Amino acid sequence: MILQSPLSSEPPRDCPLCPRLVALREECRAEHPDWWNAPVPAFGDPMARIGIIGLAPGKQGANRTGRPFTGDVAGELFFATLKKFGLAQGNYEARVDDGLELRDAIIINSVRCLPPQNKPVPAEVHACRPFLADGVAQLPRARTFVALGEIAHQSAVKVLGGKLPKARFAHGAEHRMPDGRMLIDSYHCSRYNQNTNRLTAEMFEAVFARAVELAGLTSAN
Repeated sequence: MILQSPLSSEPPRDCPLCPRLVALREECRAEHPDWWNAPVPAFGDPMARIGIIGLAPGKQGANRTGRPFTGDVAGELFFATLKKFGLAQGNYEARVDDGLELRDAIIINSVRCLPPQNKPVPAEVHACRPFLADGVAQLPRARTFVALGEIAHQSAVKVLGGKLPKARFAHGAEHRMPDGRMLIDSYHCSRYNQNTNRLTAEMFEAVFARAVELAGLTSAN
């Protein structure tokens, strides 16, 4: 299935910028030729008022399916939370053809390709940042952003024109950017964070309740 991004600027399928990620991509293509195994495009509403900045594709999730947070444990909490607050409609069934749609929200990863051990190195984050910046620039209505994890937070602050020493990552922290846009931090909804209770469903929901409030949306909750 060919996935269409709501944005006009995405990395090419064989993006060559990060040698380590290219090597892993080729390994995955050889091992699982029926998987997506390419940079994962943004997913959601191009007229969103809430922009969600993610980390990177998971091997069994977006790297396999081609859609952010689709196919792994993280996606279950992620999409359930969005649906609870009226930001998703349809049923999440861990497939790109499940008909799920985002409304007033869009998810863009800081790093578009699968990194080893789910940990991109700084050079890879930096190499992919122009794609994040282009994506954010194409969101005319987004004034509220949610960063999932510290790496996403750092990229979001830089793309939104802020300064990291003045905007330190902490779950639930809110940062006003120089142009008035707001950034809210959340721990990433990874399997590890959920299993260790570093992030609970209630904690994750609180972040999106606040994002919905800041964006002036009416929650479905």
